[in-house]
Amino acid sequence: MNYITLEAVNKSYGEKILLDNIDLRINRGDKIALIAQNGSGKTTLMRILSGIISPEGEHAKVLVSPNIRVGYLDQEPEFEAGQTIRDAILTIDLPEIKAWANHHNASLSADEEALQHSAVHMDDHNAWDVESTILQLLHQLHFEDPDKPISQLSGGQKKRLALAMVILAKQDVVVLDEPTNHLDMMMVEWLENYLSQSDKTFLVVTHDRYFLDRVCNQILELDRGQLRSFQGNYSDYLEKKAAMMESMQSSQEKAKQLMKKELEWIRRMPKARTTKNKARIDNFENVKASAARVIYQDSVHMEIDMQRLGSKILECHNLGFYYTPDHWLIKKFDYKFPNRDRVGIIGPNGAGKSTFISLLTGELKPTAGKVVHGDTLKIGRMNQDGLKVEVDKRLIDIVRDIADYIPLKGGGKITAEQLLERFLFPRPQQQVYYSQISGGERRRLYLLTILMSNPNMLILDEPTNDLDILTLNVLEDFLMEFPGVVILASHDRYMLDKLADHLFVLEGDGFIKDFPGGYTAYSVYKENQVNATDVIPDEKDNQHETQTAADRQEVRKALRRAEKSIEQLEKTKKKLEENFLRPDPSLSDLQRWDRELKDTVSQLGELELKWMELAEQLETI
Repeated sequence: MNYITLEAVNKSYGEKILLDNIDLRINRGDKIALIAQNGSGKTTLMRILSGIISPEGEHAKVLVSPNIRVGYLDQEPEFEAGQTIRDAILTIDLPEIKAWANHHNASLSADEEALQHSAVHMDDHNAWDVESTILQLLHQLHFEDPDKPISQLSGGQKKRLALAMVILAKQDVVVLDEPTNHLDMMMVEWLENYLSQSDKTFLVVTHDRYFLDRVCNQILELDRGQLRSFQGNYSDYLEKKAAMMESMQSSQEKAKQLMKKELEWIRRMPKARTTKNKARIDNFENVKASAARVIYQDSVHMEIDMQRLGSKILECHNLGFYYTPDHWLIKKFDYKFPNRDRVGIIGPNGAGKSTFISLLTGELKPTAGKVVHGDTLKIGRMNQDGLKVEVDKRLIDIVRDIADYIPLKGGGKITAEQLLERFLFPRPQQQVYYSQISGGERRRLYLLTILMSNPNMLILDEPTNDLDILTLNVLEDFLMEFPGVVILASHDRYMLDKLADHLFVLEGDGFIKDFPGGYTAYSVYKENQVNATDVIPDEKDNQHETQTAADRQEVRKALRRAEKSIEQLEKTKKKLEENFLRPDPSLSDLQRWDRELKDTVSQLGELELKWMELAEQLETI
């Protein structure tokens, strides 16, 4: 069944074309992800789908099938002044929620007649379980007091409340703008399970690539006003996109060769212009345009110089912190950061991740113990709050306030304009004011300003919020090659798996557990053990044991070497298995491939066992 159809939809702001004659169909059961660079028009398309804004174009149509209800989760939801959480939920336009609201109000008024009347409506709409359903969902989203004023909620809590309202409204199709922002990992996994149900239909914008891979069955790519559709999940999209880019590169190369031939002819062309000559000239212009077309492969080159680190980087000695003495957020933490350390910080909201980061940077003073910074340490911290711009300025002026020229590796330098271009801000956009760019573009600009200070330790607190997938991939590639220390507090499971060599796990008891590996490895450990203390030794029992950072780092290096070897053997195994699919192989080839495959499988088993032993060894240090 078709739910929504867009036909010939256009939208532009000034000279910038966001949507150029877009067609789109959303059918029952579609689980669609929309991918695009920030500022390309994702939010505009979602608002058109949701009926919030109108499209442009004489023939533009937004057709919603009869009785189909469309819901929208805004990236920055707004609520009426003075509302409580309960008040907001009572505004949901559903008969059972209205019946429950009337019954709730009648019970408060002590009006027996009104109470009886509302009870009949509760029966009519099967609304007696509504309150328990609402309270259960609020609890899952970490709301315990439904009468709490919304004015007292943080931005992340408001986003979670808006998500709760979208779920409770039971719309036929929902349009979700970054629903995983401000959700911890357990909540994201809960949302994945909810949206994976076969009767759920949605279009989502999210940077969470595991979410895209596990939940979505169609990927839409918005590229310079045009939509491309890729059937399948995120992995399928990457495969098909890579094949498409390879084909485009081949076509572009052929166009260049043809242009050379046409150029030779047009230079020899006689002055008299026949109809045939005119046709060839027109053809030359078309070929020239095709050959000159830039294949859409944006990249951010982050080659900014970094101050060298000394032998002492950052050390924590018996570190502890509390806001109230009966609730320690951090207890007895000892650690010395080695160079090129890659640490992920995970834990539920409120466990103390941001507090821990503020202790490391010196923004907070410890209640117990100390944090020691090396003489050469230069920290670049990316906060959740983003870049603070006191006065609205043009982007180029914001960068020039820091520096007109920026040093690069190897002794070169680039101008502020060139640096902005490398971060996907073309010259015309550099003249735009900060207030006029998207949230994702603001995060990208924030990252640029941090790197301009040439830090040798990067501390990134939820860096993926509002970043598009393109920028995320580039950021990850940069962090993998970054020669200093990287500390990453994030709910982005994909990024943690890709970057973190080990995790600092904050589980709310004040103790920080050091776990070897990324998020998936940690999740598997937690799932396969009866309780978490079997997975990670209780730090309370071994806080007084001392072990140098160098020893711990050696084990981690061995773990990384084992992981790389396992990855290489997995590729070898796959290639060998593909050999058996070849047509008409000889008997000798089959025997050889079989021996090689058995040897590879045997080596894989040994390496996986070694990895487990190293992981257990690191746990006991």
